Amino acid sequence: MKVDIFDFDLDRSLIATQPADPRDSCKLLDVTEDNLINDRIFTELPDLLEEGDVLVFNDTKVIPARLYAVRGQAEVEVTLYHPVDGIRWMAFIKNAKRLHEGDTITFYTAEIAPEQSQFSAEIIGKKGEDGVEIAFTCPPQKLAHMLETYGSMPLPPYIKRSKPDAADKDSLWNRYSDKENYQTIYAKYEGAVAAPTAGLHFTDRVFDALEKKGVKKVFLTLHVGAGTFLPVKVEDTDDHKMHSEYGIISQEACDTINQAKAAGKRIIAVGTTSLRLLETAGDENGILRPFTGETSIFITPGYKFKIIDYIVTNFHLPKSTLFMLICAIAGTDRMKTAYQHAMSNGYHFYSYGDSCFLKCVNKI
Repeated sequence: MKVDIFDFDLDRSLIATQPADPRDSCKLLDVTEDNLINDRIFTELPDLLEEGDVLVFNDTKVIPARLYAVRGQAEVEVTLYHPVDGIRWMAFIKNAKRLHEGDTITFYTAEIAPEQSQFSAEIIGKKGEDGVEIAFTCPPQKLAHMLETYGSMPLPPYIKRSKPDAADKDSLWNRYSDKENYQTIYAKYEGAVAAPTAGLHFTDRVFDALEKKGVKKVFLTLHVGAGTFLPVKVEDTDDHKMHSEYGIISQEACDTINQAKAAGKRIIAVGTTSLRLLETAGDENGILRPFTGETSIFITPGYKFKIIDYIVTNFHLPKSTLFMLICAIAGTDRMKTAYQHAMSNGYHFYSYGDSCFLKCVNKI
């Protein structure tokens, strides 16, 4: 399938650089009724659901996986995306051409200069499109603390943030506000290097309304990797390589979802991350099985969905694997029409942007 099918023009002024305040005040584009598109506010989502419906959330927790470092006079920006073991990680590194195997890079922050830093890593090797393997020099048990001290949230590249600078008040403010804003209120298990952004809109107020409506909540875990932001560089989807991500679905979660499906209730994935793990673990009879392991599922139009009936999701990049996925859910022409409506009506796009609610029209 040609990647150009999934292209569209987007004015950069529609790319959100900060979330709505409060989170649940963002716009919600309702694309669940045939031939209709309805403009709503996110707090209206419970009104669109029914008693016994199941919302499936990804409770992964984003780690501060973006780091700034130096090697001599060379400055580099490191984004961790996949652990190899306790101290070794795969990473995407800006200016990696200036690094060589065996080099040591020293991390710094606006408050901690390189010469005062106690945090560094060795370059193990370059892996082409898979980035660079690095090994941190601290003990494994201290790595989480060091990342919390030196790292910042790994925002996608279309949200611009300046590098650490103690004199730049905006830089300092963004670093600390992003640590709260770029995390769902139900985040639990550390391991993601990108947020499951559809969940950023949920608040205690929305959860209370869902409970009163009798909507069930189920949690699974998919540690989202930075590969979710990588552009599709090939001309045909058959040639695109997806990065794998680690996920877990419990027996309890499966039981709740399978029982709801058997009772004719609807399964709503909160975000593409939840959806991809559900579809990985679903069998051809539409039964969800417990799962622990890696998934690199790549969903494009023509796929028949086994588990989900609806999805809550944000607005995605042109020609991205995520836009291809939602076109598979609701139809390519339908989604291009919906996106054109959103752009014409001032919806904000991407991780900190607005939300939409889609009905799946391609099921087994």
